[in-house]
Amino acid sequence: MKRSKWDQRIERAEDLAEKHPFAEEVLRFYKEVATLQKSLYSSFEKLFGEALHAGSNLLLDPNLNLDTLLTEFGEFLSQIQSIAPDPIRASASDLRSQGPTRWRELLSSTWRSSPDFQPPAGDGEALLATMFLQPLAELAADRSTPQFRSETLAICPLCNGRPLVGVLRPEGDGAKRSLICSRCATEWAFRRIVCPACGEETVEKLAIYTADQFTHVRVEACDTCRYYIKTVDLTKNGHAVPIVDELATIPLNLWAQEHDYVKLRPNLLGI
Repeated sequence: MKRSKWDQRIERAEDLAEKHPFAEEVLRFYKEVATLQKSLYSSFEKLFGEALHAGSNLLLDPNLNLDTLLTEFGEFLSQIQSIAPDPIRASASDLRSQGPTRWRELLSSTWRSSPDFQPPAGDGEALLATMFLQPLAELAADRSTPQFRSETLAICPLCNGRPLVGVLRPEGDGAKRSLICSRCATEWAFRRIVCPACGEETVEKLAIYTADQFTHVRVEACDTCRYYIKTVDLTKNGHAVPIVDELATIPLNLWAQEHDYVKLRPNLLGI
């Protein structure tokens, strides 16, 4: 029986937490979040089943009625309080005390926000809303048909979101590059030698950094716009799960920061 994408992420997080002590706390928290998201995905499928089968792209519907999710959001906050590190636990506790009116406002504003919008670092409420809504975004993406999109455009063909991580998949005698959306996890093809942030194509301006401890993950940085993205090479490690391996490779983030590069999009935990 084929494992669900959620099970793959959960198992990979557990595996990497054992291999990389420096990332253990982050990965074990992510494992718990992914477990909650797996359950939410099933709940959302029941709540939005009719709309999904109607063929509409919920990802592009700014007026989507999220009121039916308020009960689930309250339960989600309660569960997060029992598993999260102190800062996120405090945000969840405070947000839970504010009640459904605030929850409705937060969820609606998060769902309607521009794909390029990035909440300020440390915005716990926005982070919690994103964690909660991501399974809905992934569900909508799973039930939608991506539109054809040129491989020169680094925006998601379903929701116009920016990429979180790059992927190299085996193709012939080499590897083909794709990008994974930071919002709905849609994957789409993208040219190898081009910056996904600004479109720079000059090889000398596209820096690549690797570390011995992560032979299958690398930083791809641009000296023109100073943004970077990580790319997971599945030709070197077929067991990798890009979304999780991106999260685990914290030392690569530190290298990029020391060289004044900025991450194109933060991951689910705001890193």
